[in-house]
Amino acid sequence: MSTQIENATVQLTGGSFHYRRAGSPELPPLILLHALTADSTSWDAVIGALSARFRVLALDQRGHGRSPRAADYSFAAMRDDATEFADALGIERFHLIGHSMGATVAFLAAQSIPKRIETLIIEDTVPPWVGAELPELPPSPPAGISYDWQAVRQYFAQLSEPDPLWWERLPAITAPTLIIGGGTTSPVPQDRLCEAAKRVGNAKLLTIQGAGHHVHATRLPEFLAAVQAFLP
Repeated sequence: MSTQIENATVQLTGGSFHYRRAGSPELPPLILLHALTADSTSWDAVIGALSARFRVLALDQRGHGRSPRAADYSFAAMRDDATEFADALGIERFHLIGHSMGATVAFLAAQSIPKRIETLIIEDTVPPWVGAELPELPPSPPAGISYDWQAVRQYFAQLSEPDPLWWERLPAITAPTLIIGGGTTSPVPQDRLCEAAKRVGNAKLLTIQGAGHHVHATRLPEFLAAVQAFLP
């Protein structure tokens, strides 16, 4: 039997945010944060696999999917959205998984509210760092996009001028942390993942060689096996 994934909305300071949910409300809550230009539907296969054990909640982050467009697409604003999302649903402690942009948001949330994060799972991402080699931003948005191009522009601006505190505060994360790397086919330097794991302290790094940056899309069985084994 396939998992029934429901669409829902919640009112936050930035407006009415859309999310997808599955699993009994009595189960431990698990929040999923998607990548830049994606939305909550990118997690559907993961939601289906985890909803027997968890109340799974995948948020459309600001500027993406059916959530509001905004003037501010800073990582801090997205971090605050994620925290407010949990507050609005009456969730005190929760498990947190983030991919790419969503993983940076998850890192920041785990730094700012460490006592509320049960476990943290990061997919092939580290906080932006000074001196990173960045792809060139296209001069104009692709046709037919479903996200706010300003979110992309502000994201790249933050990558170009990252806040050093994002790295300095990694030791503030106290939750057991799993960082899943995509190996040498990922554009993210894998040695950076190793460094982030060391800075967090209570963290382990697992590499799924050949998976690339979108691990849960390209190597779903291995991704789910790692996540299932790590989550309590």
